[in-house]
Amino acid sequence: MSAIDVGKRQRRTSADESPAAEPERPLPEGSLVVIEPSNSWVPLNLRDIWTYRELLYFLVWRDVKVRYKQTLLGAAWAIIQPLFAMLIFTLFFGRLAGIKSDGIPYPLFAYAGLLPWTFFSNAITNSGNSLVGSSNLITKVYFPRILIPAASVMAGLVDLFFAFLTMIALMLYYRVPPSLGLLALPVLVLLTAVLALAVGMWMSALNVNYRDVRYALPFLIQLWMFITPIIYPSSMVPAKWQWLTSLNPLSGIVEGYRASLFNLPLGWRALGVSALLTLLALSYSLFTFKRMERKFADII
Repeated sequence: MSAIDVGKRQRRTSADESPAAEPERPLPEGSLVVIEPSNSWVPLNLRDIWTYRELLYFLVWRDVKVRYKQTLLGAAWAIIQPLFAMLIFTLFFGRLAGIKSDGIPYPLFAYAGLLPWTFFSNAITNSGNSLVGSSNLITKVYFPRILIPAASVMAGLVDLFFAFLTMIALMLYYRVPPSLGLLALPVLVLLTAVLALAVGMWMSALNVNYRDVRYALPFLIQLWMFITPIIYPSSMVPAKWQWLTSLNPLSGIVEGYRASLFNLPLGWRALGVSALLTLLALSYSLFTFKRMERKFADII
């Protein structure tokens, strides 16, 4: 037998003895994820958000740490901002201008309005710029984009908590006893946060397409403050213009804070209008955000 025949026989034998090729194993269920744009009319996928709930927690924690990282006073800034604004308002509007405060000491009156306003203004500013600031994250991985502006709003609740501690100290100083009206405070905080989410989410989506939104936003916030009864009570507005102030959803919310803190009659009608306008604003923002969300990664 020649060497060529021996080589052929060895190759044939080794091929016969080699194990058969293993069949392809099917992928386990749930390992393949296909991301497609949804055609559903529902603007909010609660199941998707619940799946990424841990990511929301870490985004909130990231925003809180970034806000106070390498700061000298840390969380004290959450108290300094509304406190110094209250002192300025008390000096110029309470004493020099003589603006009435419905029988409430003007420092308390002003701080009770600044409490939700400071949270609201900071929340829509941070959430309005949140998508542009997280461009590296958006272009690399998939997750519900609504978590980014939502995390900015929820991080502001930490500042609201510290600012509320100053409110308690002021109430003790002016000997204002607590009342059962404080039970309405969590509902008012939730309503303020939902309104901030609606406005901030809409602004964040617009900011992706139109970068001049970041410059217009502080100007709009400043105008919004003057049409909200923070410096003055809503009773100063003439009766024929009361309907116009009710179109501002923050007006009924701010008055609700004062009624809750100082045991005043709660304006259910104004608060109901604010709640309705907040839900309408949230619905519009969700639809707008969903329509623009599929293009974020391409243009951001």
